[in-house]
Amino acid sequence: MTAPYLCPNCKTNRTRFNLIEQSPISVKLDPSTGEILETYSKDERSLFHLPYNGPVMKVQCGVCGLIEDEKTFIKLAEYDKR
Repeated sequence: MTAPYLCPNCKTNRTRFNLIEQSPISVKLDPSTGEILETYSKDERSLFHLPYNGPVMKVQCGVCGLIEDEKTFIKLAEYDKR
């Protein structure tokens, strides 16, 4: 977090945010019970299991509760400089 934020939903909050770090875990589930059958490390995924390629950080507005990618909050702050 090295840039100012502005909430794209309420458009007033520039100071109160929750930063959510995402750390994905690759798993194989039992289709009928949902039980975890296998957990994969970064290097040993099965042939049909794609790696997670989403954002590392999500941001939640501390005023309205909106959760979005960090760059959404940054871009709006860049666009709306007050």
